[in-house]
Amino acid sequence: MVRNLLSLLFITSFLAVRSFGQEGLPGLNYQGTMISNPALTGSQGDGLLQLSYQNLYPGNNYNLHSVCLSYDSYFPSLHGGGGFYLSDNYLGGMVNDLKGGFSYSYFFRAGNDLYIGAGLSASFYHRGYDFSGTILPDQIDPLNGVVNIPGESFASRGKTIFDVGTGFLFISGRLFGGIAIDHLTEPDLSTSDLVRNRLYRKLLIHGSWEIDLNAEKKLSLRPIGKIEISREIASAGAGLVFESNYLALNSVLLFDNQKNIDLQAGFSINTGFMVVFYNYRFNIATGQNLLPVSLMHYTGIALRLNNVDKRKTVKTINFPEL
Repeated sequence: MVRNLLSLLFITSFLAVRSFGQEGLPGLNYQGTMISNPALTGSQGDGLLQLSYQNLYPGNNYNLHSVCLSYDSYFPSLHGGGGFYLSDNYLGGMVNDLKGGFSYSYFFRAGNDLYIGAGLSASFYHRGYDFSGTILPDQIDPLNGVVNIPGESFASRGKTIFDVGTGFLFISGRLFGGIAIDHLTEPDLSTSDLVRNRLYRKLLIHGSWEIDLNAEKKLSLRPIGKIEISREIASAGAGLVFESNYLALNSVLLFDNQKNIDLQAGFSINTGFMVVFYNYRFNIATGQNLLPVSLMHYTGIALRLNNVDKRKTVKTINFPEL
């Protein structure tokens, strides 16, 4: 039994090399706006339905996948935005993280060209385990093959926790920025006293600036940046997005306190009603020998379900197409 526990600790430690899921692999992700900063909910105005998919560490047979569905919109009766999201993170067949939540944001005008938003989110996490197909080293006999010992199997019980987050948004002209704090309650996903898995508070600071490249405002360049700090991980990123009416190209450099340097590049196609995007991230330098070069395929689609002019009520944002 001790060997089994040690093996499980090794598996858990390896998965912790990078945190997985829609909020894992820290980066600039305006497709997951409500998860990153609830103050961004509804800040694009139109009702937006988004579906995204991540394949983490592709080519290494780790079987790590994540999908996310979200919808948010601005509602004049609420004087702000509202929305919901649901994500499922499939981690190697043994661990499954289901997350869902609601968020609300309130917008108000603080000056001639200054708008401020404040948001709150309430969410749940459910972590489930399935060790029915797990084979550990001490369950293999050199002569007889796999020998399963029922009395030494792992418990498959899961755990559900609730969490809250908050954030603020500042918009002035073509410059916007935000600050958010997630996991305010620091919930604990641990199911035993052997491995602690607390979600520590996370501070996120992000911003973007749109620069027109021609008089017709059909071409623009966007510098973007972010800083993300928690008890265990600190990361930062900066990059550029080149946009036209129908096509956007982006490149972002990311680094963290674990001596990892990553590069993410991608594109998006915008038809007005629909946006399709794809990003690929790879590791340039690492302080961890276990980290592979190929980190992530990230793709998705966003649909604008209504097109109501809300700019008379609130200053909306045209997010960088990342």
